[in-house]
Amino acid sequence: MYEFQDFLIAGRWTPPLRGRPLDVINPANERVVGRISLGDAEDADRAVRAARAAFASYGTSEPAERMELLRRFISIYQRRYEEIAQAITAELGAPIGLSRESQAALGVGHVEAALKVLETFSFRERRGNNIIAHEPVGVCAFITPWNWPMNQVACKVAPALAAGCTMVLKPSEIAPLSARLFAEVLHEAGVPPGVFNLVNGDGPGVGQALSGHPEVDMVSFTGSTRGGVAVAKTAADSVKRVHQELGGKSPNIILDADVLQQAVTDGVLDCFQNTGQSCNAPTRMLVPRDMHARAVEVARAAAETVVVGDPLDPATTMGPVISRLQFEKIQALIQVGVDEGATLVTGGPGRPPGLDRGYFVRPTVFADVDNSMRIAQEEIFGPVLAMIPYDGETEAVRIANDTPYGLAAYIQGSDPEAVQRVAGRLRAGMVHCNGASMTLDSPFGGYKQSGNGREWGPYGFEEFLETKAILGVAVG
Repeated sequence: MYEFQDFLIAGRWTPPLRGRPLDVINPANERVVGRISLGDAEDADRAVRAARAAFASYGTSEPAERMELLRRFISIYQRRYEEIAQAITAELGAPIGLSRESQAALGVGHVEAALKVLETFSFRERRGNNIIAHEPVGVCAFITPWNWPMNQVACKVAPALAAGCTMVLKPSEIAPLSARLFAEVLHEAGVPPGVFNLVNGDGPGVGQALSGHPEVDMVSFTGSTRGGVAVAKTAADSVKRVHQELGGKSPNIILDADVLQQAVTDGVLDCFQNTGQSCNAPTRMLVPRDMHARAVEVARAAAETVVVGDPLDPATTMGPVISRLQFEKIQALIQVGVDEGATLVTGGPGRPPGLDRGYFVRPTVFADVDNSMRIAQEEIFGPVLAMIPYDGETEAVRIANDTPYGLAAYIQGSDPEAVQRVAGRLRAGMVHCNGASMTLDSPFGGYKQSGNGREWGPYGFEEFLETKAILGVAVG
């Protein structure tokens, strides 16, 4: 049982002023696995003021000092790695293999990436009689989601620390355990008091207070598009910088028969990774119409290899979704797919056989989907794939772009020229060609209602800098 009812403010573990206890539920068995306290606007204000006070010195600290902090963090994180992976599985229900190999790994990976950028970055550049200075943006507020809890904390905190910013983190109240362990690692690594602060809370109680706080210079939010709109509106009054990584409904275009078998198999399994709870999941599979029937059979076979069950069982490849609310939303949308006339290939409403407790969803594939259907337009955020037939490359591109989102896109094809041609026509921030994965030095972010700004590597680092022109500086 995790008991995490205090906050980290100004370098001290501090009780909330008027904390409301909240149980953390393990979605695999619906049992209480931990307890936190929800803070309020006054707790958020205490943390912001601590960050503002700390910025006076940390914002002008030497890069070498910040490098040493990140190196100490990496060492301590590695020592507590298994503990962090176990906490992610307990709060999220991710299979333990996924927690170890991806979820926890990204936590340290982003810190290593930020350290690499910092080691070679030039904060001052001379151009004739002028100096171009890059300075930390100031006090940052981070509001992070539950689906990749360690990834989203680390990809904001690490570059902000490297750039010289101070910050307040509000992790998801649904999956807050690993964020608390992250804070403990930073505290043990000797982060200066007030540089990093952690306040638990919900959106109305703490998220809104941070977004609108006049002493916050930048707010970075990852979550739903609806949540991002609310954050941006609240932040607008103080004209602070707003960075958003929001929803997605990513297309996966299969171009030809030569790649069909492998591309469909991989596409199904990628869609179901993390139980479909990834904003960049390839949830719309676009297949040439004359290959659709064959692709459906391949997809059925791939989906039926997924092992749903206890996240601590090494054989499990898919765990539950995060909560009862999410479970019920997904069930309703699966039924919508049936009602709209899509062909249910496998899966469907209800829990998988033998799993009567926990928020488990049947891996579901729909075929003969029209892109105007709700299951093709709405972000389901669960293990549900929509297979859409198309006629010709032009129609494939049109369908792929026919969405309010633009986070990621995927293309599979045997002709490199065709793959590159289609990639150039897609309105998405990331295009994965023939199974290519993200790297930590690539920009992560999207177009349209998938957000603005970029995270990861040097692109994420630069989000936390202001650019100043100092003019007329004599040489000498």
